[in-house]
Amino acid sequence: MDILITIAIFIIILFGFSRLMGYRNKNITLELDDRYTNLTEHAKAVTEELEKEGKKVEYQGDGYFLVDGEQYVMHGRNVAMGGVPLQRTILEPVEK
Repeated sequence: MDILITIAIFIIILFGFSRLMGYRNKNITLELDDRYTNLTEHAKAVTEELEKEGKKVEYQGDGYFLVDGEQYVMHGRNVAMGGVPLQRTILEPVEK
């Protein structure tokens, strides 16, 4: 019984961590080469990266993007991977 509880707790933690890191259905997750503190520069880098992937992108301002006809809002997450800080950019669809 203790093994089942331990496995259940592990699965819940793993599920919560993956959602926190932006891995949800319809989210667009990017790991850019540089770190950005300026929203305008960050948005420009996101636009360039998505265009490299063949998507049609339009930055609408204030962290909002139009990607292939769908509206997204940009969120940034800072994570330490192996002691090295990594900036992950998550584009989350805007609910209509």
